[in-house]
Amino acid sequence: MGLFTRNKPKIKVQSTKKDGFSGWIKCSGCTELIHATELAKHLNCCPKCDHHYRLTLSQRIELLADGGTFEELFTEIKPVDSLGFVDTEPYKTRLAAAQKKTSRDDAICTGTCFIGGTRAALGILDFAFMGGSMGSVVGERLTLLIELALEKKLPLVIVSASGGARMQESILSLMQMAKTSAALAKLHEAGIPYFSILTNPTTGGVTASFATLGDVILAEPEALIAFAGPRVVEQTIGQKLPPKAQKSEFLLEKGMIDLIVKRVDLKAKIVQLMDFLVPRKPKLELAKNMPERLKELLKRAENGKSPSSAVSG
Repeated sequence: MGLFTRNKPKIKVQSTKKDGFSGWIKCSGCTELIHATELAKHLNCCPKCDHHYRLTLSQRIELLADGGTFEELFTEIKPVDSLGFVDTEPYKTRLAAAQKKTSRDDAICTGTCFIGGTRAALGILDFAFMGGSMGSVVGERLTLLIELALEKKLPLVIVSASGGARMQESILSLMQMAKTSAALAKLHEAGIPYFSILTNPTTGGVTASFATLGDVILAEPEALIAFAGPRVVEQTIGQKLPPKAQKSEFLLEKGMIDLIVKRVDLKAKIVQLMDFLVPRKPKLELAKNMPERLKELLKRAENGKSPSSAVSG
């Protein structure tokens, strides 16, 4: 071996840094670093500032429905491009891309489940599918869900996250506003409660129809709830909106919504409201028979008989 020769080191040196997700996220609310696993443990809410990130469809079902009780319905209704709509690309291409991305056929999931032991009709908009936009399929499935709730006398829960009516279906998407609203009017006449949950964002034709027709309207903190977004409004009227305008807290102050509920408390709050508003047949029957039971109890007491047999069962 020569005087000026050397063996190459056997240790591999990585000369360039590979790009990849390390698991750390800069919070949109407080700008602090949080880890993805920690975020997941807190239901996609920042453990430091409680900023609420979006949930996926499966996460939302898991949050609200009792384990293993959700049964999806009306999946036979599929989207079609009846207008042959084309903007920067054909509607068919957009649909196919959204279906591939989400493994769903449209932006709504409807079905029945148990929530805190009470059977309910549940509808959830999936923002990942074309911004949760409402087309014919969304309107039809929701209307069928409302009619099922009316027929079976089930409380109705709808979770909204949407950019509004789907422009690629033009007037057909706008018709869904009237259709869902008319179905909800029948549900209201029957005295069956409807709980509307507004998440970030809920805008456009969804806000202008079924999302704001709930008997009780709940919203997650800091959710954008509007018909037109803040930038559109500011450009139209030529002036800045008040701070926090179109957010949950502002709308609660103005009386448009009833409650702001943190995600961790959402299911418990729905269960509490259902216990208060959903009729319980055994309780009703017991209340109906209570005067007769009391009379029998007094009569037995006067005759010197044991009163316990009068109230047994």
